[in-house]
Amino acid sequence: MDNITIFYPMYNEESYIKRAVEAAKEVGDRMLKDNEIGDYEVLLVNDASTDATAMIADELAAKDRRIRVIHHDVNRGLGGSLKTGFYNAKADVILYSDADLPFDMMELKKAYRFMRYYEADIVSAFRFDRTGEGTRRLIYSYIYNTLIAILFGLRVKDVNFAFKLVRREIFKYISLRSEGSFVDAELLIKANKYGFKIIQFGTNYFPRTRGVSTLSSSNVIIKILKELASLHKEIKSIQPVVKRR
Repeated sequence: MDNITIFYPMYNEESYIKRAVEAAKEVGDRMLKDNEIGDYEVLLVNDASTDATAMIADELAAKDRRIRVIHHDVNRGLGGSLKTGFYNAKADVILYSDADLPFDMMELKKAYRFMRYYEADIVSAFRFDRTGEGTRRLIYSYIYNTLIAILFGLRVKDVNFAFKLVRREIFKYISLRSEGSFVDAELLIKANKYGFKIIQFGTNYFPRTRGVSTLSSSNVIIKILKELASLHKEIKSIQPVVKRR
């Protein structure tokens, strides 16, 4: 029976952290009760936050043995935070999500069931309705997903959505290098190239109501394109290590 790590990369998430942890604990406790998993942990990666995120995270961890916190001394961006989370997770299966809870965390039960039934290595969710994000982000996302499909042959509808359930064993082969928001694509592209099985399912999406998302900022987009270009040759050279199931 698998154990599960639920981890959140966090930068200045003082408004969301308690709710995010509570949601993770709720679904973890439910899956334990239903005998679906052996145990779970909640891993918080504090990316050198400048608000009260670090203090609140430490307080939560002190009260619950299932909560762990890793602090970055300097801000390492989304890529750095995801690498810390994936490489320090203790469980067999890892869920990565954002602290603002962009989906109902109970969807983890469904995703894990899909992973077992369809023998998947990654379950990647896509958003049913993204109109709440605004037209500009919808256009950027469409162009980005199309570009990734053309360049790397990856047929994933919503590459950057923060709902990815991953078997830890794939990181025996996959070494993530991105420091920015290209990291989501890098993970999926490399997994696909190595021959790991990726499946998708749709979920309801709840846009951020507090704080500011920087995903569509010009600096973030430029960094994504730079990392895409720098990793293109490496990714293209990857050969499958597992047979498609």
